[in-house]
Amino acid sequence: MGPTLDTARLTLRLPREEDLDGWADLMADEQAAQFIGGPIPRSGAWRAMATMAGSWSLKGFGMFSVIEKSSGEWIGRVGPWRPEGWPGPEVGWALRKSAWGKGYAREAAEAAIDWVFETLDWSEVIHTIDPANVSSQRLAMALGAVNAGPTRLPPPLENFPVELWRQSREDWRARSPT
Repeated sequence: MGPTLDTARLTLRLPREEDLDGWADLMADEQAAQFIGGPIPRSGAWRAMATMAGSWSLKGFGMFSVIEKSSGEWIGRVGPWRPEGWPGPEVGWALRKSAWGKGYAREAAEAAIDWVFETLDWSEVIHTIDPANVSSQRLAMALGAVNAGPTRLPPPLENFPVELWRQSREDWRARSPT
């Protein structure tokens, strides 16, 4: 068991095995997976999903499965993430292409950021974003993050180019109506 967050259109909950079809679809899609390590087969998607579920047991947080309320469909993963060696406490996002352009990533990220600042008492949130990922850069800016420049991820991801976007809890609270 863990937290469930509700927004106007979405439910954010812990990953479940029943999410595998959606997770595998996201991770097999070349365009959707381009900036999150690239496409992987269903077996790899299962391991990635299990990693997120395991993060909840080990750390008390991990990315949420994002469920569209109107359809009950799994549309992506959004939330806190900080594996060993990560450059900071991240809130990240990845949605299936069918959910793009609807404002879901922002809606889910806002709920997740509120949750980490209130529940986990983080003092800042980062987003590690590929310099070519313009959509995620726009979302980070809309969330109030600023680009702090290039950073490195831990092995085996050290060769992926990423920029560190960040925001403090104080800046978040100053801009957020909640």
